[in-house]
Amino acid sequence: MSRILIACGGTGGHLAPGIAIAEVLQSRGHDCTLLISQKQVDSALIEKYAHLNFHKTPGQAFSGGVTRLLTSCWSLLSGYLFSSKLVKQEKPDLVLLFGGFLSVGLGLAARFAGVPVAVHEANCRPGKAVRLLKHLATRVYLPDGVRLKGLPSKRVRYLGYPVRGDVKHCLKVEAWERLGISVSNKLLVLIGGSQGAAALNDWVTEHFESLAKSGISVYCVTGLGKDAASSIQGVSSSGEAVSATFVPFSDQMGDVISAADLVISRAGAGSIAEIIRCRAPSILIPYPYAADDHQQANALMHERHGAGMVLAQDDVGKLLGEVKTLIFNDWMLSKFKSNLERLDRFDSGARIATDIEELCAARALAESDKMESAL
Repeated sequence: MSRILIACGGTGGHLAPGIAIAEVLQSRGHDCTLLISQKQVDSALIEKYAHLNFHKTPGQAFSGGVTRLLTSCWSLLSGYLFSSKLVKQEKPDLVLLFGGFLSVGLGLAARFAGVPVAVHEANCRPGKAVRLLKHLATRVYLPDGVRLKGLPSKRVRYLGYPVRGDVKHCLKVEAWERLGISVSNKLLVLIGGSQGAAALNDWVTEHFESLAKSGISVYCVTGLGKDAASSIQGVSSSGEAVSATFVPFSDQMGDVISAADLVISRAGAGSIAEIIRCRAPSILIPYPYAADDHQQANALMHERHGAGMVLAQDDVGKLLGEVKTLIFNDWMLSKFKSNLERLDRFDSGARIATDIEELCAARALAESDKMESAL
């Protein structure tokens, strides 16, 4: 049995794949501890995973400005000192890092302690933490087609984004029942990532009357800290009951996405991976202020695969027309679904877990050889 520390907190895009990997490794008899942030989103996401071991750690995201820069530097130092103590206590066989502010301190502490480091980058444009940590890593997991300058190819594996086991494709009628909604015609689902997207939430409220007349119901995950759960009722032009349901958070994302005829979403790597797993045609609206503009890169790659379409936030005025055109175009939706199925070609979590096991075994063998040589 190996002991693995996983730094994956701060956003749903980091935490969800950490959970996915930990579940596979734990099922194979390994001991995993997941380091998460003290943010509300982390606390909400872990509620249904009581069988996993989570450890809340201090830390703050990197940001600009002199004062914030100093705060970030202090946060980095504190994170390193905390991680160094944790590594000495836990004596892990490997640390797995998913980027973000929690990864840097643990990566440095592990490296100085001689513990192998594996890094996972989910986005098509690697973030600052991963660009730094690549120099410390024994293994780097990257999306297909992504390159990191100065990183030897022998250290890279292209194994995709691990999706949690409970996020899976199901029949729409089954998803509607579990979500407690009734859909008379078409269902449009909006998800803004773990933080929500105010622009998308406001768009629903503004255009629901028009959507309702066309027979389009709506299910909108507004994001933690937004308004409480609510609903709006409407009637289609043919007299059918139509509704818009708003929930601040859902731990049933497999059902939420599978329920949809069409999804409108931000373009975080996690959201896209779950959209692929649940075979949902989508319109992606990249968050224009995402670090390194990584959401734009993610969205364009998804569109190039013919799995959905991209709309810039500046063009959100065209969104209503695009939705009405696409959601009733069964041929195009079928084409998207076919390409989505092609993209979901293997279980990333299982493959990454197997690679981690091999890295741990290689370290154990090296340690054994070292002890024999000393004797």
